[in-house]
Amino acid sequence: MCTFALQFGNDMARIMAIDLGRKRSGIAVTDPLQIIANGLTTVESHRLVDFVLNYLKQEEVETIVIGEPKDMRNNPSDCSKYIDPIVNRLKNLLPDMNIVRYDERFTSVMAHQTMLDAGLKKSKRQDKELVDTIAATIILQSYMQSQTCRDAINRVSTNNQ
Repeated sequence: MCTFALQFGNDMARIMAIDLGRKRSGIAVTDPLQIIANGLTTVESHRLVDFVLNYLKQEEVETIVIGEPKDMRNNPSDCSKYIDPIVNRLKNLLPDMNIVRYDERFTSVMAHQTMLDAGLKKSKRQDKELVDTIAATIILQSYMQSQTCRDAINRVSTNNQ
């Protein structure tokens, strides 16, 4: 066992991110130490709740981050009417779960750019399931970075008191 695992214990749980779409939802998760974000899969959105519930039976998850679609004026986008009922259902079924909405603007564009940068062929770049999984991974990475920044600011504020 590595020193890091010994120092912090083995009881950390994963963070899951969901790029929830009208037809499909991309899913990404961290490793148990919450260091690396990995694309997990894409599921049909009408099967998402069952997938999440089954995943939670197998893996410990402390937070579910769900992409929140917004327009350029920071208002909920038209997609919200499809996403909100699923989010509300998850909240009702998992009342003790930390469920966080996180701005997902430009994640699909970033996913396409990531695919270009990786040198994927056009046929792979047109794979919408892959785009959704990469978008979920970008949401998760962004959320993790925001938490790291928040924690650093809190430490600085605490030390300056």
